[in-house]
Amino acid sequence: MGFLIIFLIVLAIVGIYLLLIMPRVFDRADMDLLLFDYAHRGLWNDIYPENSLGAFARAVEAGVGIELDIQLSKDKKIVVFHDYDLKRMCGINKKVSELTFEELQKIKLKGTTQSIPTLADVLKLVDGKVPLLIELKGEEKNIELCKRTATMLDKYHGAFCVESFNPLLLSWFKNFRPRYARGQLVTNKIKKTKKGSSLFAFSMSNLFLNCISRPDFIAVDGRMRKRPAIYICNKIFKAKIFVWTVRTKREYEISQKEGFHAIFEKFLP
Repeated sequence: MGFLIIFLIVLAIVGIYLLLIMPRVFDRADMDLLLFDYAHRGLWNDIYPENSLGAFARAVEAGVGIELDIQLSKDKKIVVFHDYDLKRMCGINKKVSELTFEELQKIKLKGTTQSIPTLADVLKLVDGKVPLLIELKGEEKNIELCKRTATMLDKYHGAFCVESFNPLLLSWFKNFRPRYARGQLVTNKIKKTKKGSSLFAFSMSNLFLNCISRPDFIAVDGRMRKRPAIYICNKIFKAKIFVWTVRTKREYEISQKEGFHAIFEKFLP
């Protein structure tokens, strides 16, 4: 009798674990046109910095998918920029959300002639020629970016998918744009956690919050691709896996051998 109880407890724990990390398994979004390798923030170089129209134009010319980052300016324009502040890319100690798009337009990226584009600029440039992997930035519950992005993407005639570290943003798409392919970004949040948020970081790092986002694919930090949860999502639940950031041909070959798609930079596969 004791053995049976232990067995049932273990079975229940395994069941709860699988339920938590399970991606979308029923009525999945169509990803046939999205199974590409993606240039991380465009095909950038010293002349055309990351997340610039020049970097995106180069990716279109090379025929590779484009990964890009979006967030809202002060006046609620959807701008394409990775960091929450302008220090690294523009040498300005201001947050993107503190400036209007008109003010952001006057700022140049890495001392080049390139400026911060809007999502509308990128959609017009790409025009369906290559697929887009769109990361929604946001660490809070505010879903305004989701609403504004969906309104724009509803009119776009090209292949795209959305992804985010924030499962609450993906949950919005799950509820209001279920046909959009959505991806859960995963990295080791425990190392980056703030005091008091270790449980949340642990849950994110181990995909426990898939129960909120129910993603179609997992975009995983390459250093974590051997984690059991990634294996289970891929092999058992058949979720697609994108690996970031692949920076060498050797890393690319490993990703291909594992059946994963690469989000790459600093070289062209």
